[in-house]
Amino acid sequence: MLNDKIMADMTAAMKSQDKFTLGVLRMLKSALQMEKINKKSDLTDDEVIGVIKKQIKQRKDSIEEYMKYNKSEEVAKLEDEIKILSSYVPEDLSEEEVDKIIEEVFASESVTSMKDMGRIVAKVKEQTHGRADMALVSKKVKERITKNL
Repeated sequence: MLNDKIMADMTAAMKSQDKFTLGVLRMLKSALQMEKINKKSDLTDDEVIGVIKKQIKQRKDSIEEYMKYNKSEEVAKLEDEIKILSSYVPEDLSEEEVDKIIEEVFASESVTSMKDMGRIVAKVKEQTHGRADMALVSKKVKERITKNL
């Protein structure tokens, strides 16, 4: 379904001769095709979203590198690419919503040491359905565990 929307948008970009959007969508299509080959099956919408988020993360990492060398044109181009890619992923949960989910998981799980962090983060990830920044979740869970110990 999401794959179909990407293909339709790619066709629309071709018809409107929007070379920039077309290039971004072609790169995304290539990444999706690679993931499909690796999985040896069609991708679900959640897997497509995962690939898109990975593409966004790569571009954010590149932005950091370009900023170190004052390459503002490249940074602007990558930010535009991120805007296009972000239109295909659901809005991330707010920090307050993530905190609430973490509280619920801590209330339902017994946490005795840092060894439980992986299990807690996995439960939070399951409940957020990939709509939360997992680096933020990991940081917050770690802070909460160290505070409780």
